[in-house]
Amino acid sequence: MLEIPHPVAQTVHTGGDAPVVLVCEHASNTIPDCLDDLGIDSEVRSSHAAWDIGAHDVAKALSAKLDAPLVACTVSRLAYDCNRPFDAPDSIPSISEKYKIPGNRELSAEDRRQRFEQIHNPFHEAVRRAIKSQKDRIDVPLTLVTVHSFAPIYNGEERDVEIGFLHDACDRVARAALRREEAKNKHHCVLNEPYDASDGVTYTLRKHAGAPGDGSIMVEIRNDLIDTPDKAVTIAKHLADTLSFAIDASAEVSESN
Repeated sequence: MLEIPHPVAQTVHTGGDAPVVLVCEHASNTIPDCLDDLGIDSEVRSSHAAWDIGAHDVAKALSAKLDAPLVACTVSRLAYDCNRPFDAPDSIPSISEKYKIPGNRELSAEDRRQRFEQIHNPFHEAVRRAIKSQKDRIDVPLTLVTVHSFAPIYNGEERDVEIGFLHDACDRVARAALRREEAKNKHHCVLNEPYDASDGVTYTLRKHAGAPGDGSIMVEIRNDLIDTPDKAVTIAKHLADTLSFAIDASAEVSESN
């Protein structure tokens, strides 16, 4: 019987007054001891396959700058990707990017179910509680912001995108963020790149951000821009302005409809 020995979600800054909840699903490269390192070495564990490099540092800095709660996963996405549903092929990958993950091969249906129940479910329950608590405290529409990073080179191709703003059904916040970035003209920012909803990456947005008046956005940052704590804080400061503008602009559009 699989037993994950520690909480899979860490929630901080719960007293923040912003109409925002931040989520970082791929914050950690920690693999629970009960999974025997999944048979991978330190190279794989430190790679983008195991986590979103720099994303947690950005999310923590945004939490402070926006005055908003943050829910971060404490377990590597190689154990279970909390931005994927149970039936997604890559929710427990046996191959991630160029790396084989021996501990994820030939898992039984029960093995997969246990990972889902012990990692995915409590993480998303923590997100649900954070959203409910923030709504109860501030009593205004909420914006859900998920924070991710992506590799500069993928399948041998360089990515010139620096920051992507992704959306699911609600596009108000993402489009407003892009307008703000275009006005600042500092980073190469685009809408729905390097991924979009058809890739399955907006699972957390779909799961938690559907109430009338609420907004949502997934922020993807190229990880060479945030691969040190200082660089992450610099980008977070830049994005705090962008997101504040976008959330305010989105609220105005929502109120006018």
